[in-house]
Amino acid sequence: MQLPRMAKARQIFNQPTVEDVSGEIRAQLKEKKLSERVKPGQRIAVTAGSRGIANIALILRTVVEELKAVGAEPFIVPAMGSHGGSTPEGQVELLNGMGITEESVGAPFVSSMEVRMIGELDGGVEIFLSKTAIDADGIFPVGRIKPHTDFKGEIESGLLKMLAIGLGNQKGAEMIHWHRYDGYHRILPEAGKLIIEKTNVVMGLAVIENAYHGTASVHVLHPDKFYAREKELLETAKEMLPRLPFKDVDVLVVDEIGKNISGVGMDTNVTGKFWMENEHDPRASRVKKIAVLDLTHETHGNAIGLGLADVTTRRAFDKIDHHQTYVNCLTQGSGETGKIPPFLPNDRDAIATAIRISGPVNPRDARVIRVKNTQELETVYISEALVKELENNPKLQTRLEVLEELREPQFDVLGYLTR
Repeated sequence: MQLPRMAKARQIFNQPTVEDVSGEIRAQLKEKKLSERVKPGQRIAVTAGSRGIANIALILRTVVEELKAVGAEPFIVPAMGSHGGSTPEGQVELLNGMGITEESVGAPFVSSMEVRMIGELDGGVEIFLSKTAIDADGIFPVGRIKPHTDFKGEIESGLLKMLAIGLGNQKGAEMIHWHRYDGYHRILPEAGKLIIEKTNVVMGLAVIENAYHGTASVHVLHPDKFYAREKELLETAKEMLPRLPFKDVDVLVVDEIGKNISGVGMDTNVTGKFWMENEHDPRASRVKKIAVLDLTHETHGNAIGLGLADVTTRRAFDKIDHHQTYVNCLTQGSGETGKIPPFLPNDRDAIATAIRISGPVNPRDARVIRVKNTQELETVYISEALVKELENNPKLQTRLEVLEELREPQFDVLGYLTR
């Protein structure tokens, strides 16, 4: 099959960036009177999740230093549900892989999967929380607010989710996911509120990222403001979320997926491929077929989300840690995200197969977009058909520019892309 020629292009995002992340956090912590909410000698659990958040080591280190400055004894607690194979060692390994170490953040790690039930919601729904967090004198959640990859609601990914699912460890996360629609839309925010009522959540730090995967804003919040502010900040995050530049796509080629990129490996708000029934994002592109070429190193073999692709490569398949993947997807309540699509010998065959099964289209005329991952969408490769559409769309030209001329995709002797 003759693959379509592709051109390198750049998306133009006019979005804010925080120049001095540490300075902004320190200023807000002072304004919110951290010294009045934390007493000297208190052990404060600072959460660290499994997502690849920009500047995360710096963010955590700044929080740790400010807590120490008021006399507290902060420590890092992994808050990532079942990730890392649901083992304390696996979760610390995930953090280390993202540059979050005891040395980089200036605080010790305390990792355990042990939980306790702290209360019940209506209907007898039991809410579990990390014993490590319960035993601390206070909890300081740090997390990114962004559209969730599984569902759409007033509260999605953010501080309440960090408390309810992240600190719920495997048992707490499984309980909320098991309730499916009700778990996400009702139980998650109510569980977060219950945890705030039952424990000493001293403050929280919410991060919003721009389309360049940079820090757009940081927000120090008192716990009684989590719900109201998260609703507002979620709308801001949705506006900033990077998207594909074209609405209709025959084939999306994703160079890599992983837990550090998204909860299901690749952001469904970008691909439009949601696994839960009746959940969708009208702003997402309509993608017919997805080809995933590889797993990130940081995902440590967790291939959750690969089941949302239509084809993949032998290289990606060989990197799968089936235990980590199955623990994560079954805790999530979806076998679909842990399925393995047909895997082809190399990149060339995976891309060609995706085009072949995308419908009755001449391969040279296929509408193909290639991205590094669904988090880094500034640089994209677009096929000849899309270049022609761009040339006839002045409005789109203000948001997308071609950087290089069309050329044949370049592969090495084994059939893997070389650029």
